[in-house]
Amino acid sequence: MTASNPPRDESHPGPGRQYPGGAHLDTTAQLMNRITSQLGRQLSLVSRNGARRPAPPALVLVAHGSRDPRALATVHALMERVRDLRPHLPLHLGHIELNDPLLPGTLASLGEDRAVLVPLLLGRGHHVKRDIPEAAAAARADTIVAAPLGPHPLLVETLHDRLVEAGWRIRPGDVRHRADAVVLAAAGSRDPDSALDTRRTARLLAERLGVPVLPAYASAAAPTVADAVRALTARGRHRVALASYFTAPGRFAAECTAAAPWIAAAPLGAHPAVARLVLQRYDQAVTAGEPVAERALASA
Repeated sequence: MTASNPPRDESHPGPGRQYPGGAHLDTTAQLMNRITSQLGRQLSLVSRNGARRPAPPALVLVAHGSRDPRALATVHALMERVRDLRPHLPLHLGHIELNDPLLPGTLASLGEDRAVLVPLLLGRGHHVKRDIPEAAAAARADTIVAAPLGPHPLLVETLHDRLVEAGWRIRPGDVRHRADAVVLAAAGSRDPDSALDTRRTARLLAERLGVPVLPAYASAAAPTVADAVRALTARGRHRVALASYFTAPGRFAAECTAAAPWIAAAPLGAHPAVARLVLQRYDQAVTAGEPVAERALASA
């Protein structure tokens, strides 16, 4: 004979259930996780001798922005990977254009808190050299602008993995694949330093893959993807893959993919190596950087 169930009080949905009107009660596990997270955050501010350490600067991811909704979803996924790697670090997002929150609004919301801006950009173009530093200098004095993500071996690791996901099966030194090559498709910039950075990434990727890698651009620079494919074909490389050197999906990435004659890899996206690189750029800026406003005054 089984015991009868006690009467249920429907006015109290129980831990983790939803009240009428949308309110929730946290489960015991959720409450414990929240307490542990808060305690860890407080302990991280205390040194071994008991002195209080200064709070770490906030990390502000600076994305370009896109009308493609997949771009914003990708940036949010990348933020979650960064948060998983360093859960006690204050993490925020600001866009240069096209998406909310815009960078000036994000910086204004931080008040007087210190911040490090990490551009989700792949080279030294106009946004990195002018737009982001000027927005930072206009908003706050205690802000550091980190280096762009590229070039860096962790991006090459990501590009390789994306190519493998798309069907790349070539090993370095495999003589059976002398007809293969890769076009590294990037956004493009009129800034010559940006092109230098992209060419550096192309060389690193060529070393990793063991085949020629030719950079190409969606705008503002040459060659185009179609021109790069023709150049490689003229050199006897008849199977040309496309590596998408974009942080997230968008119009330029889609246009380059449409011009690919063979396999086309996805953009870098929320790859674990990109998340690690974001934190590397943050740490480098914290260690060696100085407030952007002071740099502006020093160069005036």
